[in-house]
Amino acid sequence: MMWFKTKSAIAKAAIRAAISSIVLIAGAPIAMAAGGHEGLEKSGINVQDLASVQRGAGLFMNYCHSCHSAEYMRYQRLSEDLELPAEMVENNLLFGEREITDYMKAAIPAESATAWFGKKPPDLTLKARSRGPDWIYTFLKSYYMTDEGWNNKILENASMPNVLWEKQGIQRPIYESYTDEAGVVHSEIVELRLDQAGLQTPEEFERTVRDITAFMEYLAEPAVLKRERIGIWVLLFMVAFTFMLWLLYHEYWKDVKK
Repeated sequence: MMWFKTKSAIAKAAIRAAISSIVLIAGAPIAMAAGGHEGLEKSGINVQDLASVQRGAGLFMNYCHSCHSAEYMRYQRLSEDLELPAEMVENNLLFGEREITDYMKAAIPAESATAWFGKKPPDLTLKARSRGPDWIYTFLKSYYMTDEGWNNKILENASMPNVLWEKQGIQRPIYESYTDEAGVVHSEIVELRLDQAGLQTPEEFERTVRDITAFMEYLAEPAVLKRERIGIWVLLFMVAFTFMLWLLYHEYWKDVKK
């Protein structure tokens, strides 16, 4: 009798462990997505949408890569992961004497960037991991024009200009004033209103920004494309394994109940 009780305890523990593993695996993406900042728009990206990530790669190369590096990524890895022919990458994404096996370093030399901008523009490889996709998405949509030039609602006095302004158009801030307890009047931006239309409609521009964000999410963790696909099979295996443990548990207790 003691032998059966011991075996049943082991079976119960194994079932609990399997269920806990399934919950942890399934809940991991939710927990990762829960972080971020208040007041951000939901990006709604899907890094498994290969067409979106491919479009984002082209936009990133055209509008971001001149100043910003993604120096932990190789062009060759980009070609393989995004299913882009190597010849297409070489003809459209490589500049100068670069080769497909090189790392994705900015087109502007670091010395020139420092002289022009005061400091080297940051590397963007891990930006989606440090800031989160919602922050990037909202940041790219939050540029507005003032008398002094471009500013950004998410990152005030950002040194980066609005490189996507031709697509988005020009937004102007709408302010609202309020008085605090000390009687001091403050003004805050309550809305960004499109003042001059761009080449794209607001809906088209949102897709543009979403594609760039999806690509940067891929840059931050290239393995995500394969990890999430494999994760489905891992979950199926855990479900089947838990079912087998459940059958084993009842098999052990079958003779005891007699």
